[in-house]
Amino acid sequence: MKKNLTIDPNMKEKWPATKVGCLQYHVKVEKKNEQMWEYLKKDILKKVKDEIFDYGINEIPGIKESRAAYKAFGKDPSRYRVSSEALIRRIGQGKGLYEVNTVVDVNNLISIESGFSAGSYDADKIGEELTFRIGLPGETYKGIGKNEINIEALPVLADEEGAIGSSTSDSERAMITEEAQEVLTLVYCFSENGDLKKVLEKGKEYLEKYAGAEEIESWIVE
Repeated sequence: MKKNLTIDPNMKEKWPATKVGCLQYHVKVEKKNEQMWEYLKKDILKKVKDEIFDYGINEIPGIKESRAAYKAFGKDPSRYRVSSEALIRRIGQGKGLYEVNTVVDVNNLISIESGFSAGSYDADKIGEELTFRIGLPGETYKGIGKNEINIEALPVLADEEGAIGSSTSDSERAMITEEAQEVLTLVYCFSENGDLKKVLEKGKEYLEKYAGAEEIESWIVE
């Protein structure tokens, strides 16, 4: 069943350009897609390095607006980086990217190419009603491969049980494993000019081609 996502009014008030692109689909998660990694290494990494050279990391479109939004929400964007910036910094430093599984790898490809943070969640492990909001005072969760993360003042995805993820680092609760069968991929956009529709179209193409995603539903929440 298609998830119902709303953006908290307090978040919209602090950063009116906030919107979320949504892709929900059925998938058989595999370990790796060699074709995707060839494309990433041949085309995307060079493009990203050129953008770093042209703009500097903090000025790349998508990242620049995300950093400004974090400041508006009360979080230091240099200490808690938006995930797209963290990925692009790894590329700039020549550290390469983690290989996780086909869905997470495509998720990261979408994020790197667009400059927007993207998060993918096991749809069976989250509620039907979702809210994108600002993290509450003292709010934390166990991050993927990390200890407790302080998500206070971060942009946070939550259901009735609490926070699931953020545009910086997701929680373990709905992380994508090879057992996941239905996935919700979200693209977090804080840019007035970012063409989110185009990013979703490209994301849909990548998910079908490299992750074997089927029955993809696509929509934007503003």
